[in-house]
Amino acid sequence: MGTLKDRLTVDMRTALKARDEVTTSTLRMALAAVGAAEVAGRAKRELGDEEVLAVLAKEAKKRREAAAAFAEAGRGEQAAKETAEGAVLERYLPSQLSDDELAEAVAAALTAGGFTGMAQMGPAMKAAQSAVAGRAAGGRVAAEVRRQRAG
Repeated sequence: MGTLKDRLTVDMRTALKARDEVTTSTLRMALAAVGAAEVAGRAKRELGDEEVLAVLAKEAKKRREAAAAFAEAGRGEQAAKETAEGAVLERYLPSQLSDDELAEAVAAALTAGGFTGMAQMGPAMKAAQSAVAGRAAGGRVAAEVRRQRAG
């Protein structure tokens, strides 16, 4: 198929024809976020698949946080809507690493970079983030880097 953005557009049209309101509205929102990212900055540019994935990951994170906030406030209907939208976005994101896989990836990145101790947390985080490439949330990666550096 073409780019990830093309896939989102095709899937949105398919959902529209199938009258799947949740998928249609979620993909419209995602395409709007991609469009906004394309015009951000000095000149409009086409985003690559990696950049589109980053936008989708950010939108999925917003949905998770909103669902948690709504659930905490006792607003179950809105929480369910946000959860459903998050599930639609998750279809387009790479599968998340398990805790063991994350530990292995972080350990390999830290060993390859020769990072030791907490003083090198910034460069160690950068290396670990590039090693997992969006397959784990930043908080999980940071916690694993801290755990391995402290030990």
